Amino acid sequence: MATRQSIEDCINRCESAILFAREQYNEAMKQEHYYDIEFSEAQQGLETAVMEIEKLLDSSNAQQREQLHRQRVKVQQLQNEMILQNHDHPLYSTWQ
Repeated sequence: MATRQSIEDCINRCESAILFAREQYNEAMKQEHYYDIEFSEAQQGLETAVMEIEKLLDSSNAQQREQLHRQRVKVQQLQNEMILQNHDHPLYSTWQ
């Protein structure tokens, strides 16, 4: 069984990853620097958050699973926004 503290720690790390990713996403929107190191690091941070959530889901109770599920949805929505933003970038079309 996952402890309350492990769930809280996971959610806090997810929120930090979301905050950093949102900042990088907003910066990329303003400056059109979609392939900067920070943008990639933000995407990696979100992926790490999803993997951490997945690990905790196996050992969590129903209430914890609900919390983790809501957090995963938030993380994955931002991941999708960042991916779609990359695909809208003019350089992406030259890679296809």
